[in-house]
Parts: sequence; structure tokens; C-alpha cells
Amino acid sequence: MKIYLALIFIFVIASGANAQKKPDTLKKDTILQLQPVTVRAYLSEQPVLSVPASVSVINQQQLNVQPSNSFISVLNSQPGVRAEERSPGSYRLSIRGSLLRSPFGIRDVKIYYDDIPLTDAGGNTYLNAIDFNSVHNMEVLKGPDGSLFGANTGGVVLLSPVPHGGDNFVSAGLNGGSFGLIHENTALQERSGNYQLNLNQGYESYGGYRLHSYMQRQYIQAVNKWTYNSKDELRVMGFYSDLGYETPGGLNLAQYQADPQDARLATKTLPGSITQHAGIYQKMLFGGAVNEYHFNDHLRNVLSVFGTYVDFANPFITDYEQRYESTYGFRTYFELTGNDRANFKWKTNAGLEWQQTNADINNYGNRLGVRDTAQTLDKINTNQHFFFARYVADIDKKLHLEAALSLNFYDYKFLNVFPNEEAAYTDRNFTPQLMPRIALSYQLTSDFAWRASVSRGYSTPTTSEIRPTDHAINPNLQAQSGWNYETGFRLRNKDESMYLDASVFYYHVQNAIVPRFNADETEYYINAGGTNQPGAEIYFTDWIIRENSSGFIRGLQFNESLTLDKFTFSSDYHDATTNYAGNNLTGVPEQVIVTSFQIKLQQSLYLFVQHNYTARIPLNDGNTVYAPSYNLLQAKAGWAHQFNNKSRLEIYAGADNLLNEKYSLGDDLNAVGNRYYNAAAPRNYYVGFNVVF
Repeated sequence: MKIYLALIFIFVIASGANAQKKPDTLKKDTILQLQPVTVRAYLSEQPVLSVPASVSVINQQQLNVQPSNSFISVLNSQPGVRAEERSPGSYRLSIRGSLLRSPFGIRDVKIYYDDIPLTDAGGNTYLNAIDFNSVHNMEVLKGPDGSLFGANTGGVVLLSPVPHGGDNFVSAGLNGGSFGLIHENTALQERSGNYQLNLNQGYESYGGYRLHSYMQRQYIQAVNKWTYNSKDELRVMGFYSDLGYETPGGLNLAQYQADPQDARLATKTLPGSITQHAGIYQKMLFGGAVNEYHFNDHLRNVLSVFGTYVDFANPFITDYEQRYESTYGFRTYFELTGNDRANFKWKTNAGLEWQQTNADINNYGNRLGVRDTAQTLDKINTNQHFFFARYVADIDKKLHLEAALSLNFYDYKFLNVFPNEEAAYTDRNFTPQLMPRIALSYQLTSDFAWRASVSRGYSTPTTSEIRPTDHAINPNLQAQSGWNYETGFRLRNKDESMYLDASVFYYHVQNAIVPRFNADETEYYINAGGTNQPGAEIYFTDWIIRENSSGFIRGLQFNESLTLDKFTFSSDYHDATTNYAGNNLTGVPEQVIVTSFQIKLQQSLYLFVQHNYTARIPLNDGNTVYAPSYNLLQAKAGWAHQFNNKSRLEIYAGADNLLNEKYSLGDDLNAVGNRYYNAAAPRNYYVGFNVVF
């Protein structure tokens, strides 16, 4: 604990020192300073300092210094966020401990692409469909935020696919590295009058460290923006992704220690991953339009309509699953702004989001990777919609008040086509739920703000939980919900080159949805009880050296992310035979410390170094097995030269896991046969270039 107190002490000292610097004695260098940080998540742009919520903003500059082959590293640099990749392409994402519910995929976190939900009505999100280079800004809202974004108890992520700035450009990049990594991307932005076209293309393939872990993605994206009045615009966007990756499967401890590269081996009753050609093959078409229209200076409307189609195949150890999923819907809201007054400003929002996902979920026998005879064929149609309203007031340019409320509806109906051949759909309707949020922030000075909030989260069962891999539809599964209580503060200096964000929270979840496994390793889900989740998060960044053109180091930025938590099962948490009250929450480390330095040198040279310490992780609810703590060290160095206002060339090289740690980046929790471990790559390297003209 002493190390954490020392870190906090360093933050306070550094913050105080920066606050005393006189901004008029500092030369301006926009490259070496933080750009003004704003948040768009709460329906309109506002400075992050006054936002009464825990928000992490990941801008283009932060994305640029990270490895561009996966979202894992950059997401894990933010406090409270844990992203995992059990094998290349196999993403899991949790915010403040929501991972236990997700043995695979992403659940309990709502993700938007621009103003369009990427998460479908069934609660599933295909984040792995997206190429890293197509995203130019990310906002992570931590804790339940259902008042504006509907059902979630984990949090919300907003992705922006369009770069800031209107200059025309063409760009291309290529990198390659260890274990057969190849990643290529091109982009075009063309602006003419009131029109702006953005095109992105990407191709990535990766052999993987382990046997049977090859991944390949082909990706193309288009965004067309038409500004038809001074403030009004229409954006039409879409992408197509073709992703395939092999799944090596988990190993037990003896297998992991003997040969961590091995794929899951056969047992007396089940074949291995290689024999069954286990893998995921998903094709996704995503599209929509977003229109923003201002009726006058005080009233505007944002309307988005969207649709998605997914063709998903999963040859697995025990069967072969084929899914066809179509989603369509719309989201709209109005914003009314009051007359500007010197000491009082207000605005109010009201809106609706509606989604329908229709899924054909079919399971067949798996004959050495080939689809065999039908086992069960089902149809599930899921409907999710909610109404929301919000009121915001700013008083004396210091006190910021927010009150928001949503009314959420959820229902699904299912039909067994084979073998029972039911004649009609069976309906399951959930009781409508209110999700309120009350929050405030107060600026004690122009650069220091305190905040507090209370919010309720509510998360319905996903399609994969209603109809899990044991093929039995569970109409008795209830939604989970919880209340989150939070307070914190933000501090910056005058030119925003230093920024400190700290928060503490307590979150209590009821009716937690968790998986359980049969002897043949098929899964089913239960409401296991509650969890108690107190925690603290700190994020600090500072350009220690902001400009020194005559020195060897012309810029030095320090970043620190600290996550501390003590998440436990509450007194009613259990399964059929055991009560786990008081045990640590499965899959959640109690401490994560991420430290990084970005150094800008003479002659357009730069160096980025990041260290990630993750404490040990409980691998089962009984806390009888823990994954050991690990230290990850990565570095990236390069030469980035600006030839003129448009042309730029960057050449770089990097390395990951420089300490050659043996660790698992994505354990299989509560695994049958104690097959918890999915070994991550040891020390590995990459080189590449980017060119813009």
C-alpha cells in the first residue's frame, strides 16, 4: 500500500508545482501540449473539467503512440478499464469489473459508433470487427450510464470514425512483426465545398504465438458528411468487416507450464481444438445515417437510423454454431437551450432509442471443422427501446447540475424450429425499468472542479445468455441492476499541459448474471446474487518538458493510471452447492498501475515507453486459483518528419513484453478441467511506416 500512497503524494506535489508555473513565461508549442479536452458523450460538447462523471478521453495523439494492431494496449492505459485478447481477434472488455459475465465477447458495456449503437438489441458488440486505424477518438464513460444510453451496468464507450480537421489528405501505413504480423491500411479524406468524404481500408493477418491462433481481418469504411447549412449536417457512414480467427482454447496449469504455445489438447471424451478446427468466422455489414438539424439558435434535433447484418460461424469442440443476425433501429433526441444569461444557463434533452435484432441461431454437429447434421435450430427476436430526458443547469459559471432519467423496455420472443418444431413464438416481457442519474460538479477555481453522482444501472440478459451453448433457452433469467455512488475531482493548469482526474466509487450489483458450465463444457447462465464493488481511480498526465528547442530532449510527457479496488461477492452470491460470500470478484485484479513516458527528441525523433503492472487475478469463484501478477513493458521509437503543412513521413519500430513475462492476457474463468490459461506472446517486435500527403 505504501507504493500507492507515494504515487498519490507525487501527483499532489507535481500538480501543485505545475499550478504555480506562470503561463506567460512558457512558450507555446501545440505539439507538446495537451489540446483542450472536451467530451461529446453527454449529447453536446463540453469541457471535460466540468463533466460530473468519470470519463476517459483517448484522442488521436494517444492512439498514435500505441501499437496499432489491437485496441488492447490503449484501452488498458485508462483506469478502471480492462481489455483482454485471449487469442488474436478474441476481444473481451470490462469497465469496473463486469468481466465475469463474459466468457467470450463483450457484454454489459454499451458501445456507439458515432451516434449509432454498435451494440445490438441482444446486448452483443462486435468490437473486434473494427480496424484500429479507422477510429480517431474514444470516450469511455465508467460506471452505469443508462439514463441516456439504455441498458448497461458496466459503462459506455463512444468511438469516433472521422478525424478532426477538414484538410484533404491521402495516407498509407504498413507494419509487420513477430509471429507473422502484417497490418496495412490506407485512408482518404476529400473535402469539396460543403461535402467531406472519408474512406478507410485495412488488412491485418497474424500467425499468433500459440498453435492454431491465426487471425485475418479485411475492413473497409466510408463516411460522407454534407453540411447543408452553417450548423446543420448529414452524415452517412458504413463499414464492412470480414474477420476470421482460430481459437486455440484454454490449458490447465500443467499444460501451460509444459508448453504455453500448445492448443487445447484432446481428452478421453472430447477432441482438441486443432482436430475440430475451432474458430470464429464473422462477416459484418454496418451502416446508418445521422442528421443534425437546428430549428433555431435554441432548438436542435439529432436523428440516426441504422442497420446491421452479421453472418457468424463458430466451429467449436462440441458442435458447429451458425448465426444470422439482422439489427435495425433509430435514435433521436431534441435539445432546447435557454436564453444566455450571465449567471444562469440551462438546456434540456428528450429522446428515444429503439432497436430490433432478429437472430437465427443454429447448431450442428462438428465433423472435423465441417458442419454436420442439425442438432437444434432456433429463432430469437429481441426488442429493446427506451425514452430518456435530461436537464442541465450552469449557475454562476461554477455549479453544474444534471438530472437525467430513462424508461427502459425489453422483450424477446423465441421459436424452436428443430427438433420440436413449435407452432408459435413464446414471448418474454420484462417489467419496464426507470434508470435515474443525478450529478453535479462545482468549480472551486477555474482549474479545479469537484464532482459527485448517483446513478442506477440495469442490464437485461443477452441473446447469448438466453440461448447459451447448451442450446436450452432460459426464459427465467432475470436482469441485473445496481446503484453506483461516486465522487471525485479534476485539476489542470492554465495551458492544460497538466491534468489530474481522481475518483472513488461504490457500486452494488444485484442479480448478477454469471455463466456456469456442464461437464461437456457447454454453458448456461444463472442469477447468482450480488457483488460489492468499492474502488478508486487516478489518472495523471503532465508535459514535464514542454519546449526546449536547443536541448536534446525537446518534450517529455509523463502519464500515470492507477486502479485500486476491492470487489467481493455479497452475502447472497452462490451457485447450486456453494455460497461464495466475501470472496474476491472473479477475473478482477485489485491493483493495476500503468506508467508511460513520451519523449520528443531533436531531428523529429521520439520514444514512447509504457509499463503495466497488474496484480494477481482470481480465476474461480472459490478463490482457490489465482493467475500471478505480471509486469508488461513496451516501447516504440520512431522518426516523424513534417515536410510541409500536409506531407508527413513516420518510420517506427517497437517491442512488446520486453521483460519476457509469462502471462495470460485473458483467462477462462471458472473453467471446466481447470483449463484457465491462454498464454500471451513473449517478447515480440514490429516495424512500420506511415505516410501522409
